[in-house]
Amino acid sequence: MTQMTEPSADVQEGSKRPPAITIICVVGFIGALLSIPMFFSPVGPSIGTWYLPYLFFSVVLQVVCMIGLWQMRKWAVYTYTTFMVLNQLVLYNFGIWNIEGMLLPVVVVFFLFRHVAKMT
Repeated sequence: MTQMTEPSADVQEGSKRPPAITIICVVGFIGALLSIPMFFSPVGPSIGTWYLPYLFFSVVLQVVCMIGLWQMRKWAVYTYTTFMVLNQLVLYNFGIWNIEGMLLPVVVVFFLFRHVAKMT
């Protein structure tokens, strides 16, 4: 007679990830990859000497948050939200903010907080 065992914690968490979180993570990882050419573009330095280091920090933080979201971690929601607000303030302060640049992050934050109760 065989004995059934509980699935591992990773399998249980993976099966509980809502499709919206999966989509956010996939798009976030793709967005991070698509940011790489900006490091070699003349556009980045033309914005200011501060921009490329800031972009690098932003991309690294985005990847870290996407990994945390993939693993359904609450800290990733709070970190992403905090950075989104700070990023909007930085962009506004340097005169490169626009409403279109805020729409997607606000939608992402909305869906993250809809699912934060399911996270650990």
